[in-house]
Amino acid sequence: MARILAFDSGIGGLGVVAQLRALLPGVPIDYLADTAVYPYGEQPDALLRHRIVTLLGQAIARLRPSVVVIACNTASTLALDSLRATYGIPFVGCVPPIKWAADHTRTGTIGLLATRATVRRPYLQDLHARFAPRCTLLAHGARGLADMAERAFRGLPPDRTQLAIELDGLFGQPGGAAIDVVGIGCTHYTFLLDALRESGPAGVTWLDPAPAVARQAARVLTEQAPAIPCATGGERVCFTALPPDFPALLPGLGRLGYGADALSVFTAGENTAAHPIGN
Repeated sequence: MARILAFDSGIGGLGVVAQLRALLPGVPIDYLADTAVYPYGEQPDALLRHRIVTLLGQAIARLRPSVVVIACNTASTLALDSLRATYGIPFVGCVPPIKWAADHTRTGTIGLLATRATVRRPYLQDLHARFAPRCTLLAHGARGLADMAERAFRGLPPDRTQLAIELDGLFGQPGGAAIDVVGIGCTHYTFLLDALRESGPAGVTWLDPAPAVARQAARVLTEQAPAIPCATGGERVCFTALPPDFPALLPGLGRLGYGADALSVFTAGENTAAHPIGN
């Protein structure tokens, strides 16, 4: 049977997992969160690229997926090419939806909320030049939103004051009042989408790439035979470091079909292993 591995620095990629569940019922989906160095957006590029390629190589060897979904904008923009060159398995990435935003804007001014690393990386400027050259792109590196999304997944309401500060960082820029489409450039923000719509200016269209990433993963899965024999057994949710509040994750994980017995700590390195956390 086909099997999917979804990867992110924290819970952000679980928004993609939710879409995959709807598209591919019955397909096992393992999840790996690199919580040991979360948040990715604040880490040096060279460290992250090496870590992502190494860590995913070890996870592929252990979990044996048919396809890997890099459900993280930072990891995708930084390491997707290296991953595809290194491992003989299909990878599906997640990049800022610049083309999508350009296709939907009426004013010609589009916005992007992302991590600071994604905003400063040349990859974003390349996307702008290639897919939206006639549009004005205003971007904001929102440091506080990923943490807010982590808390939202755990059932805690967003801090509306902090949310307003981050939104002002985007719409408060010169020309920001003309923004009519905003792309989500970090998968974590999926869990804040309703709050962003409620708190942001009226009439703005918000674009979440999670459904499109899931559709692409489904296409790749159906078009290609598994590159390596798939693992059998129950699905796993692996963390590279034990979240101190992992019981708070259980309700959200349960809604996605993961039980407490699916949680484990993934130790990378020479003796790669996944150690169950327990109930």
